[in-house]
Amino acid sequence: MKDKRYRSVIKTISWRVTGTIDTFLVSYLVTGRVGIAASISLVEVFTKLLLYYLHERIWNKVKIGKEKVEPDYQI
Repeated sequence: MKDKRYRSVIKTISWRVTGTIDTFLVSYLVTGRVGIAASISLVEVFTKLLLYYLHERIWNKVKIGKEKVEPDYQI
């Protein structure tokens, strides 16, 4: 079974929201400044969206751990 591209887009966005919240919190804890934490989060959201999407599409082509499911037709 092959995932459709829009599934990868939805997964990319949901993962990025989670990751950006984490990046913001860690950046804030390290710097103590909301502005710097927000700047870091804003930059990384775009770079990591693209990287995750490409990563997901590449893994969709890798056959490791995939099985082809044949329909079970009864005659």
